[in-house]
Amino acid sequence: MEVRVRVIKVTDDVEATEKYIAGHLKVLESYGVTKVTSADRSWIANPNTYLILFESMDDFRVLGGGRIQLRSKGFPLPLEDAIAEIDPSIATYMEQFEDLEVAEYCGLWNSKEVAGYGIGSIYLMKVGVAIAGQFKMKKLMALCSPATVKLTMKVGMEVIESLGNKGTFFYPKEGLIATILQINDLINIPTAVDSEREFIFNLRNNVVKNTLEKGPKGEMMINFEVNVKSGNK
Repeated sequence: MEVRVRVIKVTDDVEATEKYIAGHLKVLESYGVTKVTSADRSWIANPNTYLILFESMDDFRVLGGGRIQLRSKGFPLPLEDAIAEIDPSIATYMEQFEDLEVAEYCGLWNSKEVAGYGIGSIYLMKVGVAIAGQFKMKKLMALCSPATVKLTMKVGMEVIESLGNKGTFFYPKEGLIATILQINDLINIPTAVDSEREFIFNLRNNVVKNTLEKGPKGEMMINFEVNVKSGNK
């Protein structure tokens, strides 16, 4: 199987953005989640939102991906709205950032079709961190499910224990827990495990490259085209 990974600004490619949304909603519904802020469509009008897309090279179907949403006037991070009623102190916490100084990596999903090739949560996370390093921002934040917290910490994220119940919240519904995390140093990512840091640095230095990944289902050739073309640098 062969896929490509590319980055687009959502306002530049409406067709690809709609494919990403449809795939994400389908995955959420399969888990019984029908109401979640990350499924809201308001971000498609944000010129500072970028999609990371995993696409089939056969027919360019979107097989997974995620969003890097930079915070700016009129466009708060999804996690701000998600936890504002639970912990209003999130508003005070976010006051430390100017426009485009912080982003959220959210909306991660992958189809079952690629999961068996090693393209799971940890892979999506480290690709996102590598790409986020191209932006001049102070922090990258995320809300994670219990199953992905430890994986997320492997790529350098740390729990923000000053928010919620030592960083945890009931979200997206009662009985489900989400943890808020952030990377404090996107340049050096000192708390990442060595193998993940090596992958991130390699992708940063080689934004156009091909790599072969192996998983239970077999081999997958991945063509990376992840240079962010933007005016923020």
